[in-house]
Amino acid sequence: MFIELAQYVLNGLVLGALIALPALGLTLIFSVQGFVNFSVAAQMTVGAYAAWLAGAYVGWSPVLMLALAFVVPGILGIVTDRLALAPIRRQSSGHTALMLAVVSIALNLAIENALRFIFGSDLNSFDTPIERNVQLWGLSFGPQQMRNLATALVIALALAAFFSLTRWGKAMRAVADNADLARLKGIDPKSLSNLATFIGMGLAGVGGSLLAIDTSVDPSTGSRLLLVIFAASVLGGLTSLYGAVLGALLIGVIGEVALIALPPVYQSLTAFLAILIVLLVKPTGLFAGAAGVRK
Repeated sequence: MFIELAQYVLNGLVLGALIALPALGLTLIFSVQGFVNFSVAAQMTVGAYAAWLAGAYVGWSPVLMLALAFVVPGILGIVTDRLALAPIRRQSSGHTALMLAVVSIALNLAIENALRFIFGSDLNSFDTPIERNVQLWGLSFGPQQMRNLATALVIALALAAFFSLTRWGKAMRAVADNADLARLKGIDPKSLSNLATFIGMGLAGVGGSLLAIDTSVDPSTGSRLLLVIFAASVLGGLTSLYGAVLGALLIGVIGEVALIALPPVYQSLTAFLAILIVLLVKPTGLFAGAAGVRK
């Protein structure tokens, strides 16, 4: 029984690490722009398709595939933000954040349907060699899963270093904390808003591509995890990058351990319950005090 539980926890940590990347993107955009951009789910799928095309038709290495999976959703995120979301942000009102969230959901559906029109609804798998699972202390894990876990953790650490050590990262934290004060200090919130969108959507794209490499890609790859991603961000506090990572790992573990008692079709139920409980008990999130974009 203990080995079985440990296996579910290990699977949950792997899933949580992949969820952490789009959750980081969602948290970053919320911290800088002040609204929940649900189109991160579609950008996950865009990144997965970009990596799949680069690997299947161009023969790029995994590193180059992940780089493309970061750049393409990042650029598309800026374009869609300028076209659909920026005009609404300029309409300052008490309902602006809600309007932006609703439009981002519509944008998510539009991108997903565009991908379905272009690629169809079939599953597309990466041409990766079949590798035997590694057995260690009674636990079984795939080499690709471990590579995905390591990649996600390295990216999360690099993002933490970016915000702590670089000029752009510190400026973005200043905008997230107080945009008006940052503007007085010569920081352009608009350019940093674009940077936050680029990085946030890029992270979502990399997360989607890692997930697709381990499984497959179809137009609903990201949308199936939208509730889980949002739950991870809410659990982490929505303004804490470290909280987003911890929330994603916790959601991943809870979701996998729940499979002991629940069929897989009900796995997303745990994410919904996590959102409900956190909003009722601690609306600011369990890890809202952890270091993040905002001080």
